[in-house]
Amino acid sequence: MLKIAYDPIYAHPLPEGHRFPMLKYELIPGQLLHEGTIDAANLFAPQPCARETVLWTHDEVYLDKLQQQTLSAAEQRRIGFPQSPELTLRELTLVQGTIDCCKAALDHGVSLNVAGGTHHAFADRGEGFCLLNDMAVAANYLLHQQLAKKILIIDLDVHQGNGTASIFSKEERVYTFSMHGEHNYPFHKEKSDLDIGLKDGTGETAYLSVLAATLPQLISEVNPDFAFYLSGVDILDTDKFGKLKVSVAGCMERDRIVFTELIKHHIPVTVAMGGGYSPDVRTIVEAHCNTFRLAASLYR
Repeated sequence: MLKIAYDPIYAHPLPEGHRFPMLKYELIPGQLLHEGTIDAANLFAPQPCARETVLWTHDEVYLDKLQQQTLSAAEQRRIGFPQSPELTLRELTLVQGTIDCCKAALDHGVSLNVAGGTHHAFADRGEGFCLLNDMAVAANYLLHQQLAKKILIIDLDVHQGNGTASIFSKEERVYTFSMHGEHNYPFHKEKSDLDIGLKDGTGETAYLSVLAATLPQLISEVNPDFAFYLSGVDILDTDKFGKLKVSVAGCMERDRIVFTELIKHHIPVTVAMGGGYSPDVRTIVEAHCNTFRLAASLYR
């Protein structure tokens, strides 16, 4: 059964001025339920992640600041959100959601978190609307529990996964792959195991061709027994910040390339949604829902 992590706190932790980017977190499961792609049995609500588990990835001093609400003004500006207990709770909950998705993916081949993809969070700080790095925490959980030996992180958000690259820069058991806008945020890039920087205005055909040529070879070389997929929809041509030219249909084809290749090699995968900033929230929701629809149809 397809298992999807969702908690209402994903959508409601922020002041009114920050609400629009969060609307998708309640609209995605609502749309999937309405159309019959999933039912209530597919959804589960994670609990907040345990402190000990977070500390396998993040520095204790930084975690204390999050939990005790002692981030400096500069640290809050770097993150982009004002600190609040609700925001920290949200982050701990989505991190556990990604961990729980890993357990479900080991049983069912795939599992998806309605939130997650917080790839700008470093071990000792947050950046770019990311406080804790959910995929990094979940990957370290799998390694610590000996549930995986070699992990591939496929980051196809339009922004480089700089925090993830930094966290695993010396961890040979986790291979980081980021395909992103070369001249987009973050403007100082970290070094992933494989970075593919795309020029502004890269079109759909070129985007899909690069991915289709890269991913099979990468899987063959890395030989992972578990994968994470960050399926950001900020690659869309409608995105306010993305600078790429991929349609909603092309975004779905990107998902198909990833899922098909992982299925071919029997590699379980946990998926997180990442970014999406098109002016019309319906475009964002449709593109994200396509990822869930495709997973539901391919994994049976």
